[in-house]
Amino acid sequence: MSPNKLIEGFTRFRSNHIATDGAVYRHLVEYGQTPKFLIVGCCDSRVDPALIFDCAPGDLFVIRNVANLVPPAEDRVGHHGTTAALEYGVRTLGVEHIVVLGHAHCGGIQNLMKTGGASNPDSYIDDWMSLAESARASVIKDFADARVEQQQRACEQRAVLVSLHNLQTFPWIAQRVAEGKLKLHGWYFEIESGQLLGYNQTTRQFEKLLAS
Repeated sequence: MSPNKLIEGFTRFRSNHIATDGAVYRHLVEYGQTPKFLIVGCCDSRVDPALIFDCAPGDLFVIRNVANLVPPAEDRVGHHGTTAALEYGVRTLGVEHIVVLGHAHCGGIQNLMKTGGASNPDSYIDDWMSLAESARASVIKDFADARVEQQQRACEQRAVLVSLHNLQTFPWIAQRVAEGKLKLHGWYFEIESGQLLGYNQTTRQFEKLLAS
């Protein structure tokens, strides 16, 4: 596939959104971005948050990484791309919602299930996926006799819960949640069925989300 496909797409985008009117982008340039929603999504090419939620430019502040994981608050050593983006979204932009968006058929979770939690020292993916090891271990314990596909789905969803927990290890997130200024959501996109599920803290289940 030639890069021309992307360039042609940009040409259509520019024609439709900038060259003819461009009011949205002029507004975003003049007043800056003020998104209310921060999405922690996966790098998977099938799970584009702006496309899934049919949002306009400026609506979402999006962080994408392998398996939509949030690391816990750690010492400021090394490079922390996801944490830096979270800090900017929460402390600078003042988002009102953080959505951890998991999805079916996640390659990162599949890798974690296959390795059994054993990290290859030469693999960046293994090291990153160790963030969700507690999810994998709990699934193996609770779904020992389930099919591999069922175990992976359960791990994909429990990894979302791990990230929700890790979000609250950041004082500037926990404080805003306690003050009612920020809400955290765990969502799960079923690619094959096109359904969106949300974690219900009362039932402790992922349930179909419907617009109210």
